[in-house]
Amino acid sequence: MSGFAKPLKIALGLAIIAALIIVPMNFNRYGLFILSQWAVMSIAAMGLNLTLGYAGQVSLAQGAFVGIGAYAAAIMTTHGWPLPAAILVTIGLSFAIGWVLGYPALRVQHHYLAFVTLAFSTLAFLVFRNESWLTGGIYGISNIPRPHIFGIATNKPLPFYYVCLGSLAIVSLAVWWLIRSPWGRAFMALRENPLRAQSLGVDTRRYTLMAFAIGSALGGVAGALYAPLTQYIDPVPFNLSLSLDLLLMVIVGGAGFYFGPFLGAMIAVLLPEWLRFTEGYYLMLYAVAVMLLLIWSPTGILGILDRYLAERRTKAASALRAVAKSRLETVQ
Repeated sequence: MSGFAKPLKIALGLAIIAALIIVPMNFNRYGLFILSQWAVMSIAAMGLNLTLGYAGQVSLAQGAFVGIGAYAAAIMTTHGWPLPAAILVTIGLSFAIGWVLGYPALRVQHHYLAFVTLAFSTLAFLVFRNESWLTGGIYGISNIPRPHIFGIATNKPLPFYYVCLGSLAIVSLAVWWLIRSPWGRAFMALRENPLRAQSLGVDTRRYTLMAFAIGSALGGVAGALYAPLTQYIDPVPFNLSLSLDLLLMVIVGGAGFYFGPFLGAMIAVLLPEWLRFTEGYYLMLYAVAVMLLLIWSPTGILGILDRYLAERRTKAASALRAVAKSRLETVQ
């Protein structure tokens, strides 16, 4: 059975990719918007998963970096900059701010660090709302253009959905490489035991800052895509609730699992839409479903799968040991 496991995983992955490309061709405008929002939020959640799930650094500021990316892209593209250039500037800006925000993590941990990032999130929201000369204040920024990719306009919902999906694919490959690189292993060592990691020669100071900076940069990328997706932004979507939603995505999907952000974003973005047939009760049902899941499995949905596979491996190993022991007794 194990010989078929890898081809089966590849086939399943290709089927999902094909479905994400082909099936939305029949969706209406609203359905394409929801799927595009899932792709954008998955990118932001992947950044938070690097910071929280792999490096173990609590952050309630990811929504603020989505806002920074959205405002930076909106300001630049409405002044004639192409979106790819705006994304590059956004990555650099979010990376630099995230690096600076990482310095408190060198001195405080856990809920104290959460309070620091919460303060930053509040500060960012106040800047978005009050600095009208830059952000438009409560009136926001409208008429945000969508890009032309290789001469193809993406003004309509389907082409821009493919822009979001392609961006998600690029970020996913980059994160896949990162977590399997020495950097990714250093992040996990930082999460498991910082003192032991430092005793083994891991520069915990630098990797803590890198975890914040890279995660923040991915939040900026998500924001740079969110601005042309909605084509209008104001401060309201980037308050603390967005950071809490992203935290929920990571935890529900499975913090520290590569596919956790994809699944968590699907639950947070799509499940409320699927429950709308219940009318006024859909948010209550959504909240109850999330609470029951976290009570049953604090490690998220993928944590359930991981426990199941671990139990199967343990049972298989026990069976092999029993067979080997019986053969040894027979020989003796």
